[in-house]
Amino acid sequence: MLRKIIATDHSKTTILIRIMVGAIFLSEGIQKFIYPAMRGVGRFEKMGFPNPGLFVSFVGTFEILCGILLLIGLITRGAALAMLINMTVAIVITKIPIALGESFGPFALRELKSYGFWSMAHEMRTDLAMWLGSLFLLIKGGGKWSADKVLMT
Repeated sequence: MLRKIIATDHSKTTILIRIMVGAIFLSEGIQKFIYPAMRGVGRFEKMGFPNPGLFVSFVGTFEILCGILLLIGLITRGAALAMLINMTVAIVITKIPIALGESFGPFALRELKSYGFWSMAHEMRTDLAMWLGSLFLLIKGGGKWSADKVLMT
């Protein structure tokens, strides 16, 4: 079972996606704790999360842990799956309201100059890149220069 999870190919370029995705998740996770009003609890409160402290701790910790795992290429597929789920939830909670132009369930619409598809597409650009990067790593694994590759040999 573990061998299937850590299996990877010999790609030398996968490290570029791992560094991009891993570094951004690590950075965003850390910022949830060092800038709580702007990126952490305060932001989650504005979005309408029940018990924002619990959710921000959970999400921030997972982003830090998975970011580190992706950077070193350890259990790459598992970390990528966790962050794919994380980004899917983020898109649904924060970007769907922008497309609709109104709050979505308990999640509050943030104030923007415009709403609709194009506004959502603009606001979603980083989320989509992280979603696709996570999907890529889920499919490919850690690549040649990863801890997963070392463990496979």
